[in-house]
Amino acid sequence: MNFELPSVTVTVPATTANLGPGFDCIGAALTLYNQFKFTSLPSCQGRDEEALVINVIGAEAHRVTTDRSNLLYQAFVKFYEYLGQIPPPVKIEIQMGVPLARGLGSSATVIVGGLLGANLLSGEALSQQQVMGLAIALEGHPDNVVPALLGGCRLAATRVEDEPQRRGEHREWEVCEVPWCGEVVPVVAIPDFELSTQEARLVLPTEVSRGDAIFNTAHLGLLLRGLETGRGDWLRAALQDRLHQPYRKGLIPGFDAVNSAAVAAGAYGMVISGAGPTLLALTDTVNSEAVAAAMASAWKEEGISSVVRSLCVDTQGATSVF
Repeated sequence: MNFELPSVTVTVPATTANLGPGFDCIGAALTLYNQFKFTSLPSCQGRDEEALVINVIGAEAHRVTTDRSNLLYQAFVKFYEYLGQIPPPVKIEIQMGVPLARGLGSSATVIVGGLLGANLLSGEALSQQQVMGLAIALEGHPDNVVPALLGGCRLAATRVEDEPQRRGEHREWEVCEVPWCGEVVPVVAIPDFELSTQEARLVLPTEVSRGDAIFNTAHLGLLLRGLETGRGDWLRAALQDRLHQPYRKGLIPGFDAVNSAAVAAGAYGMVISGAGPTLLALTDTVNSEAVAAAMASAWKEEGISSVVRSLCVDTQGATSVF
């Protein structure tokens, strides 16, 4: 059934991806959010300039485009293109809570937000599975958009070994929830500089050795069990990686100093959140504040300002209010 809703507000959590050895396949939603309000506008009767209004508030609002190049609006349009329809006139209000280009899934929040907003305004023409497929196609990989949509910690894999004939939303995905022990606390250290995902991918090798592939396979398996049980000894070993972090850490000034400080303060280990430069430490509830303080202090000694926060894993994912 097709009908328009006058207004809907979508809230989408930030995410942290990779978690060390889980490159491009695992991610977790965090208790940090972007909020998007979509309001249907009257028909513009051919006046194209009135078909879209975007207002942005919050930190870094001045850096967000308010025309048709806005990624949130592009996702909104993609939804209607998928249905073979013309996007309706819309007013979009964005409240920023997730920092840009810091490895916390800001692009995933707007992709999921744009698709969900469009789906709700259309009367939910697509299922959650279809929305997820579109989100993965737009983002290029599932590790951020899947937990942003569904919440929790999620592992995603394609259903068949090779799908050369399938691309984007046409690929078939299996997604499973990864149990996350409540005693395992994610601490994010967000520096005052940026690192683009494209730049972070350019430093990666095009091929890896069999040994490195086996190393990451073993450590990803251990990571899944460590997150479920909260066993510190497993997590200390599991957070190691050979596919991306050895190459990317050189792009993040002070990485080794912050890592050493976090571990000395009681963290099980530290990894690069997504493509960086945010650094993610996993610790327990007893040491979380000490770890946060140590990471901030270590970066300050390197001449880098940062915001360090102890967060929780968001279990709801994207939510909406009419």
